[in-house]
Amino acid sequence: MKINFLSVVMVLVFLTLPVLSTRAEDMRDVNVEARRIRQELINKASAEKREAERAAAESRTRILNDRAALTEAVADLETKKRKLAEDIERLESEAAGLNVREEELSGQLLETDSVIRELVGVIRIDAKEIAALIAQNPQWAMDDPPTPFLESIAGEENFPGMNDIRRMSEILQGEIRKTGEVFAGKGRIVDRSGRETEAEILMLGSFTAAYRLGDEEGFLNYSPASRKLFALSKLPSRDLRKKISRYLDGRSEDAPVDVSHGGALSQLVHRLSLWEQLPKGGPIMLPIGAIGILGFLLILERSLFFLRKRCDGDGLLQTVAGLASARQWEACREAVARFRGRPVAEVLASGLDCRDLSREDMESALQETILKEMPATERFLSTLAMLAAIAPLLGLLGTVTGMINLFHMITQYGNSDPRMMSGGISEALLTTMLGLAVAIPLLFAHTLLSRKADNLIDQMEEKAVTVINILQKTRLGA
Repeated sequence: MKINFLSVVMVLVFLTLPVLSTRAEDMRDVNVEARRIRQELINKASAEKREAERAAAESRTRILNDRAALTEAVADLETKKRKLAEDIERLESEAAGLNVREEELSGQLLETDSVIRELVGVIRIDAKEIAALIAQNPQWAMDDPPTPFLESIAGEENFPGMNDIRRMSEILQGEIRKTGEVFAGKGRIVDRSGRETEAEILMLGSFTAAYRLGDEEGFLNYSPASRKLFALSKLPSRDLRKKISRYLDGRSEDAPVDVSHGGALSQLVHRLSLWEQLPKGGPIMLPIGAIGILGFLLILERSLFFLRKRCDGDGLLQTVAGLASARQWEACREAVARFRGRPVAEVLASGLDCRDLSREDMESALQETILKEMPATERFLSTLAMLAAIAPLLGLLGTVTGMINLFHMITQYGNSDPRMMSGGISEALLTTMLGLAVAIPLLFAHTLLSRKADNLIDQMEEKAVTVINILQKTRLGA
């Protein structure tokens, strides 16, 4: 209202200024007109004030009404908010409980899943092991093996169920029964020449399969791929063949069994005799073999020498002592002459020949006789010791040269084939084996022969002293 009033006054001032400036003389009329206009403006302002007050009252009433509605709406919203907060709190509590339950169920699921995976893995491994047992059992050559079913279980494409597990159990029980069964009868085999023929077959569980074809007895090898029995290329020893034949004839309860499931039979096939291995050692094998032959000849010569020179020195000495005490010198010479050529007898004969000499001369004469017999007694012993020392050195030389050749092969062809390396090492070690095989008996024989020679020399020295004492006593007694 104050604003409207000031505006009216300002309008009046601006309206009256031109009138005052132009028409001073009509001031009165102007004042009257101004009062009239002023009154009209006042009336108009009063009307506008009343209208404004009425509009303000209506607005106040409307605002108050709106405020009450808003207050009611706010209260309603607060109620809803509290309810929603309670619902949220309840839902959060339920969500927390569900999260805990979810974690528990997830843990149980993971544990159950791991157990199932482990169980399935064990079942697959068991299927592979059962298939391996069936592949090693030659009894399945006469029957249809369940290998495809086991391979499907062992693979990843088939998830085993309870029926599969029950069938695996039945197969395993059947395999156990076959392991303890003995089969003897006719059957088809592939003989050593590669021809399929009918023979007498002996199967001892899952360990050994043997056959008899005419006069030939041997072992069989089972091939699970072809489901055939193959005769081993090499026949077993005569003793094993006799045992197989006697068992098939029912004359014996003993039969050879290969408990290694073919390992021993494989060794039987691939085992080489000493004569088959010797050519693989190279040129060093020739001098080692020559040393062995020469050493054997020397051992034979020395053994024959000591056999020829063997003499009962104590008995002969007692005979000479008895005859010498009776001064029967011819009888003494005859008793010694029966053992001529034996070192002990030569020493006694030399003592009898110089019985009239002094003790010093007799000792010198007997020592000369002993020295004369020593070269023949110790002959070839040093040579034998030298051969025993050279043989292992030659073997070591062959091993070194063989290893050098092996390293050259590895440099040229690489070491991707372990069999080539093992074969080369085996051939390189053959020379050392032969060298030791030659040196050990040579060294042993040298020790024995040296001990024999030393004993013979000691015996000659002992008998020389004894015969000098006997002759001296006889002389003094005379």
